[in-house]
Amino acid sequence: MWIEPGACRPALVRFLQHIMGMAGAHAHHIPPIPVHPRQQLGLDGEAAARAALRSHGYVILAERYRVAHGEVDIVARDDQTIVFIEVKTRRADAYGGGAAAVTWRKQRTIVRVAEAFIARGRLAHLPCRFDVVSVEWPPGEGPRAEIIRGAFDAR
Repeated sequence: MWIEPGACRPALVRFLQHIMGMAGAHAHHIPPIPVHPRQQLGLDGEAAARAALRSHGYVILAERYRVAHGEVDIVARDDQTIVFIEVKTRRADAYGGGAAAVTWRKQRTIVRVAEAFIARGRLAHLPCRFDVVSVEWPPGEGPRAEIIRGAFDAR
């Protein structure tokens, strides 16, 4: 079973504090868990995407929402619509940019996760939409986020 790096961090920190006898005031002495540069780019891209979404009036409901079927990067509300958002971050716009990386298979996964979110929250009465945020982040520059509304359907 693969566990995302950092997914267990809170439990790991508590465990280390316990076995090392560290109280809450000393918790900052635990060194950070290293993150692969590609994963860090993705995390930074998600932060840039959240900022862009908020600036366009979206309200973030969940981040990295995960169920047995998979994960969606961001769940948000845009007016009265529940929006499931995949974030793709690239250093350059090669190969069609981030939006082109959302394959048919990934779309099906996002739709299944959306169905679970809607069922769990009893939100079937609300419309939903699937967006993609493509974040281009060239080396030495700031991020550029493009929100692609209705990037794909649930069909």
